[in-house]
Amino acid sequence: MAQVLVVDDEVKLGKLVAEALELDGHEVARVTGGRAALVELVRRGFDVVLTDLMMPEVGGLEVLKAAQALPTPPAVVMMTAYGTAENAVAAMKGGAADYLTKPFAMDEVRLRVRRLAEQRASEAKSERLVRRLTPELVAESPRMKQALASAKQVAASDASVVLLGESGTGKSQLARLIHYSSKRAAGPLVEVHCAALPETLLEGELFGHEKGAFTGATEKKAGHLAAADGGTLFLDEIGEVTPATQVKLLRFLQEREFVPLGSTQARKVDVRVIAATNRDLAAAVREGRFREDFYYRLNVFSIEVPPLRERKEDLVPLAHAVLARKGLPASKLSKEAEARLTGYGWPGNVRELENALERSLILSGEGDILAEHLGAGGPSLSRGGGKDVRAADVLGEGFNLDAFERELLYAALERAGGNKTAAAKLLGITRRRLYSRLQSLGEKVTDTEPD
Repeated sequence: MAQVLVVDDEVKLGKLVAEALELDGHEVARVTGGRAALVELVRRGFDVVLTDLMMPEVGGLEVLKAAQALPTPPAVVMMTAYGTAENAVAAMKGGAADYLTKPFAMDEVRLRVRRLAEQRASEAKSERLVRRLTPELVAESPRMKQALASAKQVAASDASVVLLGESGTGKSQLARLIHYSSKRAAGPLVEVHCAALPETLLEGELFGHEKGAFTGATEKKAGHLAAADGGTLFLDEIGEVTPATQVKLLRFLQEREFVPLGSTQARKVDVRVIAATNRDLAAAVREGRFREDFYYRLNVFSIEVPPLRERKEDLVPLAHAVLARKGLPASKLSKEAEARLTGYGWPGNVRELENALERSLILSGEGDILAEHLGAGGPSLSRGGGKDVRAADVLGEGFNLDAFERELLYAALERAGGNKTAAAKLLGITRRRLYSRLQSLGEKVTDTEPD
């Protein structure tokens, strides 16, 4: 079941412990002192270490320290005949998983090791699940490292989390990391894009509805909250939710229950909430556009995901990760192309980078990606984020205002990697106005943009 190391200078006791653990199917190595234990820890990996506290030359606390320094630290159980509170506290502060006071029953040893082995197997399974279900999150820059560390820290709790940052920075990937690193990993992760639906539809999707609750409700339907029971509900673009829906979500966060539309019966569910937004929610609260009570109830723990322009150290590793997902070597990207990547502002963040690399792979064919492949057929990276254009420079014979506006709108969308919020920011307009302008030009558009 587990790889176990038993360390005790009392040969007879060490042998009894090893034999008891072997009865449970564990593979056990036994050494008779701390110095030998240090050698054995380096030589092979262990899941659990049982070590005596008081030993000549090298004591149990030194064995514990050495175990904690390993790339994959084993769980350490301290065995001591000196059963004082001070010894136990020192061992636990040093990182020990448990301690046993001599004399102890062998059944107790077997029980403690079995529990630790099961816990370690569960953690390993969770780590594999995270790697399989979440895209690689590159973090070479200090700010992104901090964001990842915060995500892993909060994953252990059930606290509500707000992810802050521009569109395309990877907030949804971070939400998945938190879910699959938590004790809810085996439960559902339900993602809701709050800006993609009008208020009436959003409420029905979130809370569900009874048959006849509104026109078109021909049958009873469970909502996303019910679907997320035992797992996590990810509310993307929470800043777009109307005050009326905010009130209902506030009640859910307070009471952990909700009432489906058209029903009078409250339903309790066990759901953790993670929200994301590219808006300044604190400013929205001050301006009266976001409820203060909902903001404080939701924002128990916040993580800021930095824009790509502020994490230049991640640019080349991110590009290499994109190529690796396609089975291509990092050497496919030339040094000149790498320099071009780091010299651009990336207003569309990671999504724009992925689109630019996709285009460059088409242009480069079987050869390496050169700097010119990143500057052609799309947003010119050589401009470093764009320059102002004077109106007089584009006027001339055959000039058509509608055609120029359409071209400008789509150039902004392409520069932003298809991200409409970022495109609107490039143009100095709101996203709603961007949609309005596209529609006025006869373009069919729908707001289904993920955050």
